[in-house]
Amino acid sequence: MRKIIKELAGWLVYIVIVVIIAWGFVTFVAQRTQVSGASMETTLSDGDQLIVDKISYQFREPERFEIIVFPYQYEAGTYYIKRIIGLPGETVQILDGSVYINGEKLEEHYGNEVMEEAGIAAEPVTLGVDEYFVLGDNRNNSKDSRSVDVGVVHGKNFVGRAWIRIWPFEKIGWIRHELTGQE
Repeated sequence: MRKIIKELAGWLVYIVIVVIIAWGFVTFVAQRTQVSGASMETTLSDGDQLIVDKISYQFREPERFEIIVFPYQYEAGTYYIKRIIGLPGETVQILDGSVYINGEKLEEHYGNEVMEEAGIAAEPVTLGVDEYFVLGDNRNNSKDSRSVDVGVVHGKNFVGRAWIRIWPFEKIGWIRHELTGQE
């Protein structure tokens, strides 16, 4: 009987340690999220399952073209997945369907069509400290920083950076953050 109790106690300690490690991983390092909608097509598709890196922004600043996850401020439990376009201190404007950063046209190469709506970026938007301008890759089917109810996003609100696609199986792999050469 003593041997059984000792064996059960050992298993219980093992299970508690595994639960604590899993909780720490999900809380501080990474979390799973699902893409809902077509705003990031063709880079990410509706239903894609991703792992979000929650720790790297603790050690470095977000960079242009990284795909990030952040909460939508007007609906609890809703998160948006968008690409960083404008960085703190820059001025972003959309003219004739193209993005301009500090007056220079931004070169983008992920198959977007010309934007039909500039939204609030029809006029120059100057970003403050910790403010980012984000856009979906499917520009004509995306609610992003051009919309008044999304607007600029504060970096402190980022959940993290899209890191790995884990579903569907045929697309498993690192998420490419275009033009920076990062994965």
